[in-house]
Amino acid sequence: MEAAEVGQLPISSPQDEGFAADIGVVLDQAIVAKRIWNVHGLVVVRNGKVVLERYFEGEDRERGRGPVGRVAFTAQTLHDLRSCSKSIVGLLYGIALHQGKVPPPEAPLFSAFPEYADIADKNGRDRLTIYHALTMTMGSDWDETSFDYPDPRNSENAMDAAPDRYRYVLERPMIQTSGTYWTYCGGATALLARIITKGTSKTLHEYAREALFDPLGMGPTKWIAGMNGEPLASSGARMTPRDLARIGMLMLDGGRMGGREVVPAAWLTRCVTPAVSVDETRRYGYQWFLRDVAFGRPKGWAPGRLERMWVAQGYGGQRLFIIPALQLVIAVTSGNYGQEEQWKPPTRILNDVVLANLQ
Repeated sequence: MEAAEVGQLPISSPQDEGFAADIGVVLDQAIVAKRIWNVHGLVVVRNGKVVLERYFEGEDRERGRGPVGRVAFTAQTLHDLRSCSKSIVGLLYGIALHQGKVPPPEAPLFSAFPEYADIADKNGRDRLTIYHALTMTMGSDWDETSFDYPDPRNSENAMDAAPDRYRYVLERPMIQTSGTYWTYCGGATALLARIITKGTSKTLHEYAREALFDPLGMGPTKWIAGMNGEPLASSGARMTPRDLARIGMLMLDGGRMGGREVVPAAWLTRCVTPAVSVDETRRYGYQWFLRDVAFGRPKGWAPGRLERMWVAQGYGGQRLFIIPALQLVIAVTSGNYGQEEQWKPPTRILNDVVLANLQ
């Protein structure tokens, strides 16, 4: 089947790109069996072509608004990316660095925040660099995982409620040596975004449109701001699953789209090079999760293949999976906020629907 255009993305049949012809049926069966639930959108791209694209109806909650009820999602419906936003900020920092608008990772962090000089040399903060923010190894007291996001004890919520969100992040007590341990920290992303906006003299969304979204041919997007007007850099981006998939396609092409370099290839390499371990299976680069994923059915005693995967992930089941060796991109949006097993639907889409049906 010849590729056709769907919103400027070519499409192809699953079998022409190496999938079982009934991959869509497998997805439907998993939903009926409730192994996959409240997924709102799915776009699977292989070899630069859309092979599976589905949208559903389900309960949703928007960042900054709360529950919005039941929504019938379509290819044009914007969706919260939540913490997938962090990975986008990581890419934007590299573009701004290439343009000479922000300091390099090796620069002292407080050199970008002279307005907070009163806390810069206290409690080991003088050792902080921008690299530590990029890799979430600042070593400061930050807890974004013990409490759900509506809980005021969650550090990201406390940052959003603070009169000065950047002072709040920068003055957290130092409890570890910078650069040694990974701590999930939306505050680190907020600092990176602030450096971008200071260096470019644009809002985060304005710069994202100019430097990344427009070159990728994206449709409408949003970046939610907090009550004080500051962008929710770590969790406020909104776009369609199709446009989220474009970011994966960009990364598979070494930062290029349509022959044009959008993200410098050298920066992209740094984003997806392991800098620190997250846990037994995951590593972290510059605002991107990295892990190995099993692929292929074992033959006899031979194990299946392990391939490197790059992941942007967000609260509620938002995911962008990118597997370079397979030229595969999977964008998932979901509404499973606050659920302990919110990770299961996107993971089962990856393993049981997509990889299990790649021949």
